[in-house]
Amino acid sequence: MAKRVMVVDDSREVHVQMASLLEDTDYEVAAFCRSGEEAVGRYGQVGPDLVTMDIIMPGMDGLKTAQTILERDPDARIVMVSELAYHGTFEEAEALGARGFVGKPFGKERLLEAFWDALR
Repeated sequence: MAKRVMVVDDSREVHVQMASLLEDTDYEVAAFCRSGEEAVGRYGQVGPDLVTMDIIMPGMDGLKTAQTILERDPDARIVMVSELAYHGTFEEAEALGARGFVGKPFGKERLLEAFWDALR
């Protein structure tokens, strides 16, 4: 059975790319949320195995969204996927409980490696 992924990103392009890259893998996009508020609201309904989280979004940013989800579900597995791939952001995401960080643009191999690491 495929692992369910909730993609949280305000970019429609990322949703299309993620769905395409995950074809023929052990993962499927179960939900796509365009804001942090939407992700927090839908997380419990979707029950994803893994969440990919952009950092820069309108409204609630990805770090605050990840923090809110992890406060409600400490076992949530969140991989940050962002262009903000610098050291301070890695540390902040990790301190919140994120299980990985993938820089944009991303490829299939790197994405699947981060997913595997986050789920073990």
